Amino acid sequence: MNASATPPTPDQMYQAYAERDASLEGVFFMGVKTTGIFCRPGCRAKTPKRQNVEFFATTTEALSAGYRACRRCKPLEPSGSVPDWLVQLFTDIEKDPTRRWTSADLTHLGLSPSRVRRWFQHHYQMTFHAYLRARRIGLAVGQLQTGSNVTQTALESGYISLSGFRDSMRKWIGKAPSEVRGTEPILVERILTPLGPMLAAGGDSGLCLLEFADRKMLPKQFQRISKLYGPTILPGTHPVLRETARQIQQYFAAERESFDLPLRMEGTPFQSAVWHELLQIPFGHTRSYQELAQRLGKPNAARAVGRTNGDNRLAIVVPCHRVVRSDGHLCGYAGGLWRKKRLLQLEQKQ
Repeated sequence: MNASATPPTPDQMYQAYAERDASLEGVFFMGVKTTGIFCRPGCRAKTPKRQNVEFFATTTEALSAGYRACRRCKPLEPSGSVPDWLVQLFTDIEKDPTRRWTSADLTHLGLSPSRVRRWFQHHYQMTFHAYLRARRIGLAVGQLQTGSNVTQTALESGYISLSGFRDSMRKWIGKAPSEVRGTEPILVERILTPLGPMLAAGGDSGLCLLEFADRKMLPKQFQRISKLYGPTILPGTHPVLRETARQIQQYFAAERESFDLPLRMEGTPFQSAVWHELLQIPFGHTRSYQELAQRLGKPNAARAVGRTNGDNRLAIVVPCHRVVRSDGHLCGYAGGLWRKKRLLQLEQKQ
């Protein structure tokens, strides 16, 4: 199968750049002839005139043509990387995640509170202070899971009163602190990739979600895993998330063809059958929706296979991107058709 797709035209790429369309992240890079720099699609720099630009498929092509990387959008770094102006703040948060930050604290670091708020809202869909509260709750849940008593956990999580701690737990978890023991928190962490940031969610029982952060269905997927697994989803880290990040980075570096991760793939019997069949598609190969239906013993269920393929919560790891139309053309990838094409190109080059 050729797994072909028509690439965007230069005019379409220029329009995407003008509209700051980050959904085409990784599809192209734009060189500006008048400045000698090249940018990624979502760059916030002033849009140059159409006649002053040219387009490249990779950063290597742009560099070989004599262009320098834009200092603003940093196309040589993974999309979604923490910008230089925020590095110190993240370092300080990791040193003491229980600290209660104020606007004055941010100003003291030379940061604009409104700029920090906008960055967190864009990348985490919550304000900076909501992010900090969620992190503290996530740490508290982890401590309660290990047997710490409620008072000790509240104080070590940065709360100055038990009533405030209980109120926060009920707001974020829906349970009192004493009811948290025996439940497993679902933690979420960002993973940076050449095709844009991804969100990974999981815990002690395994990985339950891996999606590109700009996927429109992402809120619905979070609702699904919350319904399936119970606890409120919180930002945080976990060994399974760190291992997921390591293996995903190896995949994009052409150092890994399969994944060795504990997966949570609960669904209907039909969904489970389809998702397990996806795992059987070899690296660098594709199958059609019709072929999958036939392998499942349901030759008339190609459309149902397509819907279930779209419901896959574990992008790349459960390779729904390897499913194409019967004529070999691409269709139906929730993470974006251009990502699907790039993933297949990456695999077929090896």
